[in-house]
Amino acid sequence: MAWMESEMITNYFRFVLYIVTHADQVLDQSQAFHPEYTHQLFGDNEAIFGYSDLEIKLYYGSSSLLTYFGLTYSDKIDPSNSDGVKADDIVQILSEILPQGFYTNLDEYMRVLEREESKFKPFGEIINNYSLNDQTFEIRKVSADTPGFKAYHERLRTFLIWYIETASFIDDDDDKWTFYLLFRKRKDQESIRYDIVGYMTVYDYYAYPDKIRSRISQIIVLPPFQKNGHGAKLLESYYSLAEKDDDILDITAEDPSENFISLRDFVDCRRCARLPAFSTSNLHEGFCENMANEARTKLKIHKKQARRVYEILRLKATDRSNSKEYQAYKNYVKRRLSLPFKREEKDLMKLQKFLKPEEYKAAIMQANSQDKIQILNDSYKATEEAYLSIIEKLALY
Repeated sequence: MAWMESEMITNYFRFVLYIVTHADQVLDQSQAFHPEYTHQLFGDNEAIFGYSDLEIKLYYGSSSLLTYFGLTYSDKIDPSNSDGVKADDIVQILSEILPQGFYTNLDEYMRVLEREESKFKPFGEIINNYSLNDQTFEIRKVSADTPGFKAYHERLRTFLIWYIETASFIDDDDDKWTFYLLFRKRKDQESIRYDIVGYMTVYDYYAYPDKIRSRISQIIVLPPFQKNGHGAKLLESYYSLAEKDDDILDITAEDPSENFISLRDFVDCRRCARLPAFSTSNLHEGFCENMANEARTKLKIHKKQARRVYEILRLKATDRSNSKEYQAYKNYVKRRLSLPFKREEKDLMKLQKFLKPEEYKAAIMQANSQDKIQILNDSYKATEEAYLSIIEKLALY
């Protein structure tokens, strides 16, 4: 077959994921879901070279996360007809993130699946359990050195690549990592099964002089369980544990995604709203040290996040039909948003003696340009929209 370059690039390949418990579910195609991101494997264009009608399938055991990888296609580039050009080696590409020992023979996978699922036992100690829609869920705390957990985590962490845009794998040999796993507990005939629902990772840093600053690194709820409040339950359970730990100074987050920022804002607003310092009568007086101290000492919330929570709760308490009250709120938030501009102006003043008069004048004119006013207004608009989305969620709980 003669290949044209356009035929050799598969831009819109099909990539499907399945979470299965029994062999008969492997043959049921109705429960498929799809990764949101594949760019870390297939480039920014998410293109695979050299196939037609390509479909990639990944199966995970619902408890053991036993993994199968397979692919199908209607045609593949033949190096003998294309000047030696070869198709992308998809097996090699996926081997970079899939755990060792994944299956490529579907019949063999189906034979082994039931055995692996039935013998799976959840890791760690239970820190919380709850019921939702007549189902039972458990949250467990697991240390990095728990026997057998590293191999399990190598399977679980692959979901981060599919659903977090900037995800990267952590060094799970470092004992400063702690893992919080969320399972669904259910009865399957005469046995109890534990289906993985999601998980979170936390790293403990040193905080001078004798404390720990815990940093949340990753949190994910698997697609079949999303939009049910499990992420909030997972985060709240960890917070409840941390609040009782006198060694923890506060809790931060590492390079948080927009979804995590929204989740954390929602959870922290509910927590801070119960503190006296954040009472409605105090919200219109401005963010103060008392609020920062109470949020940190009682809830382990870092000062920067406490300030953000304050702004959300103040907007919630603001009568936006009252122009004076609403404008006071806008001005308050914009003062914070304009701080980078003010720092830039101070830096220019320091540089004045090193610049020629005409250079300094041009720099000042640029610093005071209308573009910055527009940037500030746009920034405020985006901030308020994000805050209002949290307020809408708070109204439902």
